[in-house]
Amino acid sequence: MKKSLALLAAGALIVLPAGPATAAPPSPPPSVDGLVGPLHVSAGTGNSVIVSEEFAGRLTRIEGGTKTVLYAPPADEQWDVAGTATQGSTTYVIESQGAGPEDPRPLAGRLVAVDAKGRARTITDQIGAYETAHNPDGDVHYGLGPNAPAECASQLTSLGFPASYTGETDSHPYAVAVRGNTAYVADAGGNDVLAVDLSTGAIQTVAVLPPRPATITQAFAEQYGLPACIGQTYNFEPVPTDVAIGSDGWLYVTSLPGGPEDASLGARGAVFRVSPSTGAVQPWIQGIMSPTGLAFDGSGNLYIASLFGTGVLRAAAGTQTAQPFLDKPSTADVTVQGNMLYATTDVFGNGTLISQRLTP
Repeated sequence: MKKSLALLAAGALIVLPAGPATAAPPSPPPSVDGLVGPLHVSAGTGNSVIVSEEFAGRLTRIEGGTKTVLYAPPADEQWDVAGTATQGSTTYVIESQGAGPEDPRPLAGRLVAVDAKGRARTITDQIGAYETAHNPDGDVHYGLGPNAPAECASQLTSLGFPASYTGETDSHPYAVAVRGNTAYVADAGGNDVLAVDLSTGAIQTVAVLPPRPATITQAFAEQYGLPACIGQTYNFEPVPTDVAIGSDGWLYVTSLPGGPEDASLGARGAVFRVSPSTGAVQPWIQGIMSPTGLAFDGSGNLYIASLFGTGVLRAAAGTQTAQPFLDKPSTADVTVQGNMLYATTDVFGNGTLISQRLTP
């Protein structure tokens, strides 16, 4: 189904019930506020961080509490800016058009390199075209299984949910990580991870994330009028939201569960571990509420942004269990710069960049 991550997130925010507060280390004071939809943050040059103000269509460099616009695509081109990664003095940014049902434009995605003076050059503008030509998840089955009752399928269809389908053509390139001559792109619409050659712009599929199954509970069925579906498994589409490179060379990818982002079907978001050479996909951490960003520190500890959950979670190096670390509302992304953790919070209101010093 055609989806835009920003729209999915905004819609989920409306229905999300408030959860109990979770004990965590004391939250630091705000670093910078007044950010407009800061859905992404990454480590920049020096001691700076780069914030993607997605609702304003610009990249903002922040250092020492000072904001400077690093880059914005021409307004008349109407590109949606998304995730960034910096290597050397170059910041790479993912941009898209046509993602989600509210954007009627043809699918388009590009990877742009921005130098320290804000000068931009396009590495590739063929990400949407690649999805259209190859549709990497085109043979993946989503929805109900083959033995599900016909009445359940009918009830789902009446609510506007497809009972059973294979991967459709969709693309919303959303996050990027860079190592050497390769950029790894998490495509929230295509349900996959792509590799882009930084010299030639050539694109290839690294991996397709697996469907995210959920059992339809009695409470959920009663809420939505699906009595024939109680106990049935529905395979939702994964929604890759961020990608980071671990010290082991594997890619770590956060994924939304593709269905309700409230607690009605449980916390079903996950972090997957992906081999960039073979495309092997392994579940790494499961049971996360709406994971939308992740970053490693120098010791290998993994920090995860939980947009509608408990703020920032932390998984100790080499472990597959995440614990609450910072309790902040609407935390969209995290990054580590030196011994400081940065996170973007309150991203649908007064967007704020917060910081937390990390202890060895």
